[in-house]
Amino acid sequence: MPVLPGAEPYRHEGGEVGVLLCHGFTGCPQSLRPWAGYLAERGLTVSLPLLPGHGTRWQDLQVTGWQDWYAEVDRELRELRQRCEQVFVFGLSMGAALALRLAAKHGDAVRGLVLVNPANKVHGLSAYALPVARHLVRTSKGITSDIAKEGVTELGYDKVPLHAANSLRNLFQLVDGELPQVTQPMLLLHSPQDHVVPPADSARILSRVSSVDVSEVLLEQSYHVATLDHDAERIFDQSYAFIGRLAPSIGKKGSTTGG
Repeated sequence: MPVLPGAEPYRHEGGEVGVLLCHGFTGCPQSLRPWAGYLAERGLTVSLPLLPGHGTRWQDLQVTGWQDWYAEVDRELRELRQRCEQVFVFGLSMGAALALRLAAKHGDAVRGLVLVNPANKVHGLSAYALPVARHLVRTSKGITSDIAKEGVTELGYDKVPLHAANSLRNLFQLVDGELPQVTQPMLLLHSPQDHVVPPADSARILSRVSSVDVSEVLLEQSYHVATLDHDAERIFDQSYAFIGRLAPSIGKKGSTTGG
């Protein structure tokens, strides 16, 4: 199945500091592409993969699950580690949940985390109905393009396949149990006005991780897809400063070469 124009994965070979960016559920790399480009322009090695089942048609997402999405970012992290001295993981929404799991599982291989409107739970009655409803109804309404900035849209599906949504619910439960294993420095940015993920998710993540070096930033001008919204440049600048504080060699060419 052809990838939608604009949904392609993105990679840039830069210096010895690398960043893995993880996009959200039913979305694609387009939501993080400006962020990735910003980092690439500043000499970082960047990987922004397209998660399985995403960026094509919703029917493809219907036959995937969290194991497929996590396996993709896990593989990308391992590849970055072969080419870079230090690797940071950034994530939006579900991508932040994937980033947290990478941090819990890989320990020191992840130097730090930047999370934007991280998702931690499927809320409301739908959370309890999903295991049964997915066998009766194939899809629900889409969740993309929650953006305050006029004229900006997120490239993603207009429907949410419920089999995949149920798998997402299972991922959130798994990651929630692993949060105490997360010890890395963390920058968490979230929007008080978010129509997809409530602020309670950020609060729970902050209360459960074992990280000591933690910064929380409110994105007052943006909705859920803040990386394409009014606060985008602020996210980019603060994430770059976060890396610079933890990795002084930022932008330097690495001694290792990658394939």
